Amino acid sequence: MTEINGAAALVTGGQRGLGKAIAGELLAAGAAKVYATARDPRPSDDPRIVPLALEVTDQRSVDELARRAADVTIVVNNAGATIPGSLLDNDIDDVARLFDANVLGPVRVAKAFAPVLKRNGGGVLIDIHSALSWIAGFGAYGATKAALWSVTNTLRLELAPQGTTVIGVHVGWMDTELFAHIDSPKADPREVAGQIVAAVGKDQPEVLADDTSRYFKSVLSGDVAGLSPR
Repeated sequence: MTEINGAAALVTGGQRGLGKAIAGELLAAGAAKVYATARDPRPSDDPRIVPLALEVTDQRSVDELARRAADVTIVVNNAGATIPGSLLDNDIDDVARLFDANVLGPVRVAKAFAPVLKRNGGGVLIDIHSALSWIAGFGAYGATKAALWSVTNTLRLELAPQGTTVIGVHVGWMDTELFAHIDSPKADPREVAGQIVAAVGKDQPEVLADDTSRYFKSVLSGDVAGLSPR
């Protein structure tokens, strides 16, 4: 079991939305320090929060982050992006950039921090997916989340021998800036963050944070028509 009390943690995209909520919940659970990244990080009034710059599509930026945050035992892959429109209507270069940010970005972070976590006793890697990993009809964004789910399942096997637990998190729409344009019921990011932090304390491999995620996970073995939005 990964110990949160006294731990150093990293949350990519940790200065807003779900990332900010996760950072707050980790501190409330006793973490001594949280590195919170952004492309252009802002200073924090809380001395336990260490703002750091990160561009997940830039390998040098990821490598520098691993150098700066070499004491972590908890890594949260939360940073991501989205683009509007359908998969067929999107420019292929825009789709490629989104895959670079949402899929290859977390892979870069995982590869850079795997040896860090190993040196520090194993720890935990958390990847933030989406219920859209399983729900059809959400364009390139949904496709990136499906790919990240597969990546996480592979990382769980590859990192197990070094004692690193890998947790995948699925959630539907949340009340964050990223989804402000969506007119649907939304989860409170603080509640989702609380479930994530609880999972860390149990080394739980997966978090299904809301009814939407639980429903679509339950119908994966059925007809593909069941994966269309309800």
